[in-house]
Amino acid sequence: MPRRFHAADELLPPASFLKRSLAIVYDGLISIAVLLVTTGIYTLITGWANGWVTSWDAPLQKADSGQLSGDPGLTFVLFLVMYLFFAYFWTRIGQTLGMQVWRIRIENLDGSSVSWSQALRRYVTAAGVLFLALLAGYYLGSVTLLLSIPAMLALFFPVNGLSVTDRLSESVVVNLAKKPTAD
Repeated sequence: MPRRFHAADELLPPASFLKRSLAIVYDGLISIAVLLVTTGIYTLITGWANGWVTSWDAPLQKADSGQLSGDPGLTFVLFLVMYLFFAYFWTRIGQTLGMQVWRIRIENLDGSSVSWSQALRRYVTAAGVLFLALLAGYYLGSVTLLLSIPAMLALFFPVNGLSVTDRLSESVVVNLAKKPTAD
């Protein structure tokens, strides 16, 4: 059941590019912590399942000796955990922790919370552009920064109040008014 943030006829102003960017940086730092914890848990679980974790140092010894390689299972788990992290906040309260700090929120045009499928479209769009930029940087070198940085900026830059992720997910990022303080 979607949560109603405000009346359908009340329009909130769209969030500025600066506030969106600062929220992304803030959420990026939190995401790094979530990814590190997830990777640690995944490594311990798969290590025990494969029988090579007998101590806390075993994964480090395997990495140092070159016995660990890319793991598509870990990639999938990290992608899924990050989607669940963002989608939970977007669908429940419309704000991640970084968005709460900068007083912006994701919502539908009628003032209701976004659905899980809208959150998925929003997340996959952003992750896809980031993946393509990183892939191009890996194979083509640093010259791709001239193309990938503007592409990532364009992904979140609001044109007429809506960014590419807003348009594809049929939602909007709005600026919240400050709550009046009691004197």
